[in-house]
Amino acid sequence: MTAHRGLRTAVAAAAAAGLLLSGCTPDGDGGADATLRILAGSEVADLEPLLEEVTERTGVSVEMEYVGTLDGMARVAAGQVNEFDAIWFGSNRYLGLLLEDGQRVLAEEHPVMLSPVVLGVAESTAEARGWTGDAEVTWADIAQAVSENEFRYGMTNPGASNSGFSALIGVASALADTGAALEVEDVEEVAPELEEFFAGHALTSGSSGWLSETYASRAAEGDAVPGLINYESVLLSLNESGDLPEPLHIVRPADGVVTSDYPLTLLADPSQETADAYDRLVADLTSEDTQRQITERTWRRPATPGVEPAGDVPDLVELPFPTHQDVVDELVGRYFAELRRPTRTVFVLDVSGSMEGERVESLRTSLSALTGVDDGSLAALSQSFHERDEVTLLPFSTRPAEPTTFRLGGAGSAARDDLAEHVGGLSAGGGTAGYDALADAYGLLDGTAGAEGFFSSVVLMTDGEVNEGMDFDAFAGFHGGLEEPAAGVPVFTVLFGESDVPEMTELAELTGGRVFDAREQTLDAVFREIRGYQ
Repeated sequence: MTAHRGLRTAVAAAAAAGLLLSGCTPDGDGGADATLRILAGSEVADLEPLLEEVTERTGVSVEMEYVGTLDGMARVAAGQVNEFDAIWFGSNRYLGLLLEDGQRVLAEEHPVMLSPVVLGVAESTAEARGWTGDAEVTWADIAQAVSENEFRYGMTNPGASNSGFSALIGVASALADTGAALEVEDVEEVAPELEEFFAGHALTSGSSGWLSETYASRAAEGDAVPGLINYESVLLSLNESGDLPEPLHIVRPADGVVTSDYPLTLLADPSQETADAYDRLVADLTSEDTQRQITERTWRRPATPGVEPAGDVPDLVELPFPTHQDVVDELVGRYFAELRRPTRTVFVLDVSGSMEGERVESLRTSLSALTGVDDGSLAALSQSFHERDEVTLLPFSTRPAEPTTFRLGGAGSAARDDLAEHVGGLSAGGGTAGYDALADAYGLLDGTAGAEGFFSSVVLMTDGEVNEGMDFDAFAGFHGGLEEPAAGVPVFTVLFGESDVPEMTELAELTGGRVFDAREQTLDAVFREIRGYQ
């Protein structure tokens, strides 16, 4: 759609932190003649190589800052995007609900590509269930498989990734089966069925790409769940990669799906230069040649009529998106409070002497922020500790301290107050026995009953090299002796201060975790981002 373009009243003084994709101007002078600063969902990160080529053709480079879906949309609706020229998420539909009448935030948008959120099932499992061939499988059939046969699947966190958010909307709409957009009373009605469905959610992530990589890694080790809810394009790419011991059969539920159209969206009141750059970028991205490149490289469906998609993909039933914000708020809020598996997290926290002063204060402030929701937004809700979550604090310096575990209740519960008080009492001094503390953390998880009912993880935050107790090699030997389910618990390492980057990266890879960098952004932002992976 097209809207009137006004003029910006001011231009941001500096580009947002992100990835600069620079290329050449059309006449080959070695630099782009325009730059667009884009706030984007991580789902479009795979377009970076293609965007470099687009820059060479158009002279428009892009600076991308990636953010969680709900978090990014909340920032846009709150007007906290002055440093950006455009946004690029999987969909703008929820953002449209957040914007108040008359609120002028978006200038125009253009869909760039399409991908529905569907289910991939290991071929042998799909055949055993009779889901192959011309079989019509519904979301209700998948829910029944969960309840009757303990069918398990991976799906991203709806508060962090658009694929999980779309799946939640789609499953609820399909199970409600009203033929119309969800209403609040429909969410209430279908809640028991949703609880059964999400009992099968056994692998989570904060991004569709990381979920796909984790699924492939576990499949190669013989430890994969049989199902994977993700973008159709991600599932097709995973099959094409050859990284799976058996391919995924793509189940496109007959009762409907939610499709992302990835609209590149210009923010309101752009300068003429920015508007022209946006037009050039959109014209190239939606051209037939680039659309063919997009579908051939990413397996997404083209948004430009007349361009054939890669592979044989059928037409699908599109489920209606809710038309009221309170419906989405009710559904996502209920998901975190009741429907999903709770999390079990051990925070292994460096309180050695190097953390004294501002660093330990930053740690106290950042962790305290997770104990309660700062505002009423879904982004804040999804990034905080939820009711039923179990949080263990395991500080370490010269040696690990005694761990303290809190089982959280609702907002304002005594357990949250106790956790916040405990966090506030953290103090620094001594050496750095990080691996001894990690071993203690795994010992806690290894001896905990009911582990299959939680999403379990360990968060290691340290600002320096380990200089007490076991070293990395000794810990790797210890970890190699663990048995499931503890062996499959990931460590999310947080780089802070003078952290040993190669060693923390190797540790994350050893355990199936991920590295988060708190040297370029606040520790508070990193802890909130990690919540999307739990």
